[in-house]
Amino acid sequence: MSARRHPPRLPSNLTTPFRLAINGYGRIGRCFLRALLESPAAPALQVVAINEPANLESMAYLTRYDSTHGRFPAEVSLGSGRLFVDGQPIVVSHARKPGGVDWADLGIDLLIEASGCYGRREELTEFLNAGCPRLLLSHPAHSSSDVDATIIAGINQQTLTGRERLVSAASCTTNAIVPVLDLLDREIGIEQAMLSTLHSVMNDQPLIDGYHHDDLRRTRSAMQSIIPVSTGLARGVERLLPQLAGKVQAKAIRVPTTNVSAIDLTIATQRPVTARSVNALLAEAAGGPLKHLLAYSEAAHASIDFNHDPHSAIVDGSQTHTAGTHLVNLFVWFDNEWGFANRMLEVADHWSRLWPGHNN
Repeated sequence: MSARRHPPRLPSNLTTPFRLAINGYGRIGRCFLRALLESPAAPALQVVAINEPANLESMAYLTRYDSTHGRFPAEVSLGSGRLFVDGQPIVVSHARKPGGVDWADLGIDLLIEASGCYGRREELTEFLNAGCPRLLLSHPAHSSSDVDATIIAGINQQTLTGRERLVSAASCTTNAIVPVLDLLDREIGIEQAMLSTLHSVMNDQPLIDGYHHDDLRRTRSAMQSIIPVSTGLARGVERLLPQLAGKVQAKAIRVPTTNVSAIDLTIATQRPVTARSVNALLAEAAGGPLKHLLAYSEAAHASIDFNHDPHSAIVDGSQTHTAGTHLVNLFVWFDNEWGFANRMLEVADHWSRLWPGHNN
């Protein structure tokens, strides 16, 4: 893909872009930068720094060429120890600890913590102590008290006040299922829910058997087996939808695909339902109030169809079934990288608008 010929201009009421930095330039870090480039938010938000232990040449190469999402849609170059995207310089550092970067000297407004290594408040505070003004996590905090808020774009971003310094964007799976559960609980009532996530392999699994994890199942070859793993999805759902506390259970299974995951959801409902009525409810929401979060299809899909799909979730209506009048089973697809990166970007954009001097 060729680079854009002319960089976008800032909105007339905004004189300087909002300055972002990324800590951890792996799958989510690179997807976040790319999502910003492809978003209307790009003129107002700008990545000015990246901290990643890998060398600069590897960072540039993996930015240009992505086996999952294709070639990067902009020119990527190197110079003076910096990464340039469409001619815009990004300062690169290679620290391995939060305090290894002088975030204040970089003049950033928000740090995207995409390494996945830090989840406790005492760890996250190290970033603040090193001059980072605010932090947005690409993963759930260890507990709800470890951050000032957990936010899912399109669901509860209105609870942000602008005074927060530590915010989590939850997980890709939580972002996928919460809009569905929230809608169904409001419309038909959820008595109990069981969720089984079929998740693509992740980098905490080895390609061949090896000593990669304390969880013995995760020492096994990721591409040769279907592997059950632990999950905090039920806790994540309860943080966002406290009315469902004690009603949700979840399990997770890693499957040998590199991207796009699915959730098999079974709900005991408070009100009587049919497969047709549930599908009609979800299709209406996907075409209306939840349009940018939720999609609906009854086509004969395979997972690859949703690679690079920006929705949080895509309900496969062809797989909706009921047993009796109070038990319904749903199947929900989601691009666990791209959908989540877009939701993180929306949280960052919304949060930035609440800060003094940055109302855009």
